[in-house]
Amino acid sequence: MTSIRTDTTTVLDPAAADGPRPRALSARVSGADVGFRVLARSAGTATLGIMLAVGLFLGLRASDALKVAGPSFLTTQEWSPETQTFGVAAVLFGTVSIAVVAMCVSIPLSIGTALLLSEVVRGRIRSTLISLVDLMAAVPSIVFGLWGLFFLQAAVIPVARWISTYFGWIPVFAVTDTQGVAYTDDGAFTSSAFIAGIVVGLMVVPIQTSIMREAFSRAPAGEREGAFALGGTRWGMIRTVVLPFGRGGIIGGTMLGLGRAMGETIAVYMIISPIFAINWQVLKSGTNSVSALIALRYGEASQFGLSALMAAGLVLFLLTLLINFTASMIVARSRSGAGTEG
Repeated sequence: MTSIRTDTTTVLDPAAADGPRPRALSARVSGADVGFRVLARSAGTATLGIMLAVGLFLGLRASDALKVAGPSFLTTQEWSPETQTFGVAAVLFGTVSIAVVAMCVSIPLSIGTALLLSEVVRGRIRSTLISLVDLMAAVPSIVFGLWGLFFLQAAVIPVARWISTYFGWIPVFAVTDTQGVAYTDDGAFTSSAFIAGIVVGLMVVPIQTSIMREAFSRAPAGEREGAFALGGTRWGMIRTVVLPFGRGGIIGGTMLGLGRAMGETIAVYMIISPIFAINWQVLKSGTNSVSALIALRYGEASQFGLSALMAAGLVLFLLTLLINFTASMIVARSRSGAGTEG
């Protein structure tokens, strides 16, 4: 047999010798894409415009009061626009103290409820509980206020008394008069920032729970199964996978609830006993908030008093914006899942 070998020489294009070239793609923008872009940009611009308009409105209406008060508006505790002696130091401190108590109550409850709904219960029970938690967000503020005033307050007084008795050496938990003598009657523990904070904390739990639950539910299934495959327990999987992945949701839900707590009006107004002095003792009767101040004095305010109330609202508006912007930066830097890499 004769083998015939044929050599074939292939001439390659020098331009193609360096490797394949990427294929040129031309994207055609459809009418739906154009409409979506216009709608999204319009919505974002409108939202920003409304926020700027609100801030501008408050600034213009508050200008008369701010010109009279000056920088002392942030340090004065008294509120008497008639005598031109007024400031938001006391009400701003009360707003922050109520919000801090609310966060101490709502954060553990929200995280625990979100983990229960996303990691523990299943099936019809899970969907029922999710619906109940979501429905709690629709309960009006006045209902929470009535519940806190006529039921919760009487139930919390023994708890507040116990905290004051055993932790009264911490100044914030003491309930004393101006001479440092501890109060013993129940009236000293009513209408306090502690009770108002508990009510507001329960009000923001559904909002925080919904955000955290969504973040926890999006934890990668592969990392969950990997944690179990390595011998981890359910809590070990939650601690090493779910919680790090949902860090952004925890922060975002917390900050959203904080903004909601600082702006709550009706429930706080119904529970507190308004005073215009900084009260460091959160268990003691008497506190105030910016929103409750506006609700209390708006109906009887003069033209200048209304300008002073607008100035207080402007301070609350700027504080809420600061909290939201801070939350956005923290969430952006703590991307969900970043803690689970490596």
